[in-house]
Amino acid sequence: WLEQVGAGDLALVGGKAANLGELVRAGFEVPRGFVVTTQAYRGRNPDGSVPAPLAGEIRAAWRELVGDSGSRVAVRSSATAEDLAEASFAGQQETFLDVDGEDAVIAAVADCWASLYSDRAIAYRRERGVDEAGLSIAVVVQLMVPAQAAGVMFTANPINGNRRETMITAARGLGEAV
Repeated sequence: WLEQVGAGDLALVGGKAANLGELVRAGFEVPRGFVVTTQAYRGRNPDGSVPAPLAGEIRAAWRELVGDSGSRVAVRSSATAEDLAEASFAGQQETFLDVDGEDAVIAAVADCWASLYSDRAIAYRRERGVDEAGLSIAVVVQLMVPAQAAGVMFTANPINGNRRETMITAARGLGEAV
């Protein structure tokens, strides 16, 4: 669960989950969620699918997360080479929004795993000289927020690196256009 992880768990939960855990600990409102760890990724089936015992654990966690509400979830990649000082990796691995049902969650987890080696992600890592040795990915499953608008804030200008400038990009809807 996100409230159980933090910055010291980067190798186990990836950058996004570690940072979300820190936000929860700091008292920020973060949608409740859980993490499918990098250990799970390393134990995936040879075809990239989710092994049956792990699928059972994910289904149980999903049922605990959504309860009787039937809420939809976001399934978000959380790579170990993510949110680094020299590279943000924003949008390089997949995120799936409005995922409905436990079977769809299982499929989205496998798709997040596969996105670690998409052409786009590989090219981004190579351009920035990121070592792929030991590279891994976790997956965050969080309750959806019915957002009218969403965005991202960079605490340094991503174009020129100026840390005295903050850049915010937003769009109507769930943020897919961002």
